[in-house]
Amino acid sequence: MNKKLIFIAFVVSLGGFLFGFDAGIISGVMSYAGPEFNLNEIQSGWVVSSPSFAAMFAMLFSGRFSDLIGRKKVLIFVALLYAVSALLSALATSYEMLYVARIIGGLAFGAALVLAPMYIAEIATSENRGKLVSLQQLNIVFGFFAAFLSNYLFNKFNTTESTFLNDENVWRWMLGVELLPSLCYFTILFFIPKSPRWLYLKGKIEEAKSVLHYVHGDQRGIEEVKAIAKNVSNETNSSTIKIKDLLKPSLQFILIVGLIVGILQQITGINAVYFYATSIFKQTGIGTDAAFSSGVLLSTISVVFTFVAIYLIDRMGRRPLLLIGTAGIAMSLLLCAYGFKKASYQLTQDKITALTFSSSQKLMPLADKMYHNDVTFKNEVKSLIGNQAYYKNDGTILEVATQINANLILVGILGFIACFAFSLGPVMWVLLSELYPIKYRGLIIGVIAFLNSLISSVVQLIFPWELSNFGNALTFFIFGFIALIGFFILIKILPETKGRSLEELEKELIR
Repeated sequence: MNKKLIFIAFVVSLGGFLFGFDAGIISGVMSYAGPEFNLNEIQSGWVVSSPSFAAMFAMLFSGRFSDLIGRKKVLIFVALLYAVSALLSALATSYEMLYVARIIGGLAFGAALVLAPMYIAEIATSENRGKLVSLQQLNIVFGFFAAFLSNYLFNKFNTTESTFLNDENVWRWMLGVELLPSLCYFTILFFIPKSPRWLYLKGKIEEAKSVLHYVHGDQRGIEEVKAIAKNVSNETNSSTIKIKDLLKPSLQFILIVGLIVGILQQITGINAVYFYATSIFKQTGIGTDAAFSSGVLLSTISVVFTFVAIYLIDRMGRRPLLLIGTAGIAMSLLLCAYGFKKASYQLTQDKITALTFSSSQKLMPLADKMYHNDVTFKNEVKSLIGNQAYYKNDGTILEVATQINANLILVGILGFIACFAFSLGPVMWVLLSELYPIKYRGLIIGVIAFLNSLISSVVQLIFPWELSNFGNALTFFIFGFIALIGFFILIKILPETKGRSLEELEKELIR
């Protein structure tokens, strides 16, 4: 494969790395920022989910905006927004400033997630397009890995002996460190060429040819110019397509398939697990330090199984990966629900005495009481020491009080992440790019991406509230039950798109 092409695709898809980094970093940040601003469950959920809420609007409009001024210019602006978001988040002096800063970041990654695959597809050759587009998903999971590792290291060096880091500033450094990759992304984007397809659409034929010759060489460059000219001719009427056109009877089947896959990807709770990973692991009673280190393990599993998806997607096909992955997701989440259901909670006098935070002795009325429901236990603890003290010390309290099979929960969470990483994560975007006629593709994918991001933001927003009011077991059971229903629906309706041309698929699926 052309080294120049790999480099360009990798650079453009670094927006995915920043998305993964931002999404992963917040799981550790909220352990400190939540108590700092004394946030309730809905406020915590909004800080976490606000980028996804902003992203869904960016997904709707960024493609059209890039049609006007170019993919490269919008991507450079996106990188600048990432940097601004990181800086303002680190300097936030209030809850309001923090979520506004994160909304700016959401606009960036919403645009990046749409524009990077679009740019890569427009500059890649047909035989390498799938692999190169999948670099974005790989960068996303690398971003998660870097974020969880960064969080772990910051938390590790945040000790009582440290003169540099403390509970009041460590979360600012966690957020601020994103400024470095953002500025790097901003700088190297200036060294990639403009999209040759966009140049062609703007009538800059010679410049488009120059880019294609630079990237692919003279002979392949000529072939790519011919292919672009043919595709542009086929799309001459695409600008007249309206949303109501998607309701045509001939498109109903593939529209329903895309909507179900797009909604299922987020409604099973993947971003709740990623964005609240540290908090979830704290619920098992393994302690704050172990919760941060478990996040590194989680992201490592995600990276490994994304490589599995890249290897298998053109060998096994889209349908088997999605069915196996969705079934595995359902079983893993239901396993987590079972593990949390069997948990019990008890504070003895010795355990309360061993707690070192200032209000710990207020917990003495709970000494030796046994709880089999996490909601009841947490509510009684909060009533005695207050919300702020609880959320600042929840890892320590749950570590000494929880009696649970933590390994069972860990297997369930890692199984969920692994199954998602080789199925719903990367395969969804490949499937969407293949299902739809070129005339409707941009509009349909934009609508599905909007709903996908909307579901993601709602799940992230209400997840802390669910844990607080429904409890761990019921929350994970709901996610698992939804995944199980999704599995049976996919068995019934999901087509296989592997190994067939887009023309063949259009003839078969447009009913």
